Amino acid sequence: MESNVSVHVLGRHWWMLALRGVLAILFGLVALFLPGIALLAFILVFASYAIIDGITAAFVALRERRFLKRWGWVLVEGILSVVAGVLAFVYPGITALVLLYIVAAWAILSGILELMTALFLRGDHYREWALALAGVLSLFFGLVLFFFPGAGLLSLLWLVGIYSILFGVLFIVRAFQLRSWSLAATT
Repeated sequence: MESNVSVHVLGRHWWMLALRGVLAILFGLVALFLPGIALLAFILVFASYAIIDGITAAFVALRERRFLKRWGWVLVEGILSVVAGVLAFVYPGITALVLLYIVAAWAILSGILELMTALFLRGDHYREWALALAGVLSLFFGLVLFFFPGAGLLSLLWLVGIYSILFGVLFIVRAFQLRSWSLAATT
């Protein structure tokens, strides 16, 4: 019974994961190809992405909480993303170092939660490598930022751009994996 419910949920919401991936890729391209943008613009782009990403994750978690056993991890990730985005909007004058640590903390916490979600889903699904790899990438990215803060804001922009593009591609791959699995299970 739970397997049929999971197929139903995945069939309805796979596109939201793909949307998160597309938004991450767009954010990454802005960071890579427009490195001369003002710090304020970078903060607003990051804040917008984090809020949209968090709202999307929280929406799915709350909407499907009665069907999914471990919806809380996705909700926590969504809340953390929204909080990071709101902080960036409310305090646009923060220094580059503080922004660097906000981004690092967000990436580390998101990575941990993505890894935990992949591990917990492992028993229910067999194709969790993309979600786990996205978690490892997030965690690695955040740790690099924490341990090498002297890299500077321009380096941060390039790191964020590359990270976001890779993360987005992995989420799009994961979305289409879920879509294929859902279609195969319902036919």
